[in-house]
Amino acid sequence: MISDISAPRVIKIPKKLKVEELTAIFNDLFSDSLNTHLEGGADEPLYLPASYSCKHNRLIFCQDYISSALHEIAHWCLAGEKRRNLIDYGYWYHPDGRSEIQQKIFEKVEVRPQALEWIFSVAASHSFTVSTDNLLGEIDTSHYFLQSVLEQTHIWCREPMPERGLLFAKALSHFFKTQPFSSSLYQFS
Repeated sequence: MISDISAPRVIKIPKKLKVEELTAIFNDLFSDSLNTHLEGGADEPLYLPASYSCKHNRLIFCQDYISSALHEIAHWCLAGEKRRNLIDYGYWYHPDGRSEIQQKIFEKVEVRPQALEWIFSVAASHSFTVSTDNLLGEIDTSHYFLQSVLEQTHIWCREPMPERGLLFAKALSHFFKTQPFSSSLYQFS
């Protein structure tokens, strides 16, 4: 009998982050206050401070990849004022195919950015994977690196995180109706 059929359940599908929304959230927060614009479409990520040819700082991420944007935003949120006056913050970077020693240096400087990226990802209901950024190398992600990223994420769930990172995480959290500051959300399988 048709009258015995119950109404279909309403399935709540999480909102999927779009690159245009991410760019708008970032630019609304930081375009005027810190003269910084988030832009996609590049072959490689790059931070360019304001110059004679461009009056604003440019935070450029790869193609339309959300993960690239969140990662570059994390670096920007951690860079101090002096670093934000340098191309790519003046950081060391050795491209894909790093040696074991180079990979250890990379992992050491990537703990904080990847922990912050993870919080941004949770705030935006976006997937996150720890990246060794060494596809051509023969070195696996170290347990120490994974554990360090996890520990830093847990620290920022209970202690103050960098101000720009907190502002951005809260903006994402507000937009996506998430609560990204609980340590229980951050675990490795």
